[in-house]
Amino acid sequence: MPETRSALSRPLLAAVGLAVVLVIGFAALGLVLNTVDQTPEVPGRTGPLALVSIDAPDAASAPCTSLIEKLPAQLPSGKDVLPRRELASPAPPATVAWGDTEHDPVVLRCGLPRPAELSATSQLRVISDVQWLQLPGSGSSTWVVVDRGVHIALTVPDDAGTGALQDVSTAVRDLLPKQPVKATP
Repeated sequence: MPETRSALSRPLLAAVGLAVVLVIGFAALGLVLNTVDQTPEVPGRTGPLALVSIDAPDAASAPCTSLIEKLPAQLPSGKDVLPRRELASPAPPATVAWGDTEHDPVVLRCGLPRPAELSATSQLRVISDVQWLQLPGSGSSTWVVVDRGVHIALTVPDDAGTGALQDVSTAVRDLLPKQPVKATP
């Protein structure tokens, strides 16, 4: 009888061993073949961009409508170019965004109220004859045009460079007449 047990356990051990080798082989094959793009999808980086509405009392004004129509289809961001991004419905009025799956979006909003941070002593930056007030944030800065008939905010990620600000400045300069800065005392 001891010989019968030994004769039966050899095929059983061979079958179990073969099953283990096949499982390990399929697992290894799956790892090798499935190395395409393991980057997890980041919410908000694909599809229409959802933006919250903010107070923009002059969003429907002629200057905002004109500017939104004439803004470039793409903006520079460092060494890259950001295409215009579709906005999710309901989209805030007089708002445009540029971006792609690799970059945080650049967002322009037109028709905002005068920023509370704007005072007679505010440091303004002039780019292409347009005066901007910088409002630093966490990971991005919002730049507000303060010398036109409407206030325009451009939120730019810190790693995007200055190309977006320069291109938007050119569009603002060419479309909207310059006016005195109205600061709080």
